[in-house]
Amino acid sequence: MSHIYQAVQWNRQKKRYDLAIAAGVILYLAVFVGAGATLFPNATAETLLIRGLSTAAFLLLHIILSIGPLCRLNTNFLPLLYNRRHLGVTMFILALAHSILATIQFHAFGNINPLASILSSGADYSSISSLPFQPLGLAALAIFFLMAATSHDFWLANLSAPVWKALHMMVYVAYALVVAHVALGIMQVETVPIMAILTSIGFIWLIVLHLMAGNREKSIDQQSYEAERDGFISVCNVNEIPENRAKIANIGGERIAIFKYEGKLSAISNVCQHQNGPLGEGKIVDGFVTCPWHGFQYRPNDGASPAPFTEKVPTFNLKLVDGRIYVNPNPNIPGTAVEPVKIETEV
Repeated sequence: MSHIYQAVQWNRQKKRYDLAIAAGVILYLAVFVGAGATLFPNATAETLLIRGLSTAAFLLLHIILSIGPLCRLNTNFLPLLYNRRHLGVTMFILALAHSILATIQFHAFGNINPLASILSSGADYSSISSLPFQPLGLAALAIFFLMAATSHDFWLANLSAPVWKALHMMVYVAYALVVAHVALGIMQVETVPIMAILTSIGFIWLIVLHLMAGNREKSIDQQSYEAERDGFISVCNVNEIPENRAKIANIGGERIAIFKYEGKLSAISNVCQHQNGPLGEGKIVDGFVTCPWHGFQYRPNDGASPAPFTEKVPTFNLKLVDGRIYVNPNPNIPGTAVEPVKIETEV
């Protein structure tokens, strides 16, 4: 993470991660082309490579969309989330290579501009099965380009977190376009059902995975808390929070993370300013709340990042009565210092 734009520095871990991705892609393409040449001896090398690139990109897209919900269900997947953007850029490069080769092979030798050929060739709107599928792939590629081009934290800082997040949530629009692109292509070109079966399995996998993750999050939001006379709301017993960890409470639509550390309690917003990561699922590291997604840090007493970083999250007032934690649901201005509540005795 950096407070100013600078060239990306690949550390040893990132280099190993990228080498693993590159090796996996090369191995996949080699196996795909080799197996394709054996099973379909009449297919040209260009056609096999075009299909290999497309299926590799499609598989990576499913992996990318699986990482988020998998992390909600099991924290062991968090290392994948930390480098998810590397997978995204790799997926875009594969999709771009697929589109370039396909354009050259099927649209570059006619009398009209290749782009115009993609948008106009085979345009038949008489039925769903005959709709042109290539423009859908082109639209998805445009979205992937915007996401890949803005993947660096420089753009996150300059676009602002909400705008950047909204832009990158368009991956689901792109996924729908890709599924339609593949489905229509299968109906119009393919004669072997394996691709249709695999596409259906991938689609169902993502739906089920997101529903499971959503159901887990729903359990947090459905918790009910009793309001007290002085405006503070009873949340939990102090013993329910492990040391250097947090209790997440959804109060009035606001997720609040109450951290227990060094015999004290502090409460901040659960939403990280980097990519809306769940701060309450992180832990206190060297005195700082550390986001489990990308490692952004905040002081628990004032919700501010250590210098030279400038991110801040709202804080909340707490009180401890007979071992019971109470929180004021009204947030303080981001970066407002609040005296931590001392834990005298745990009951």
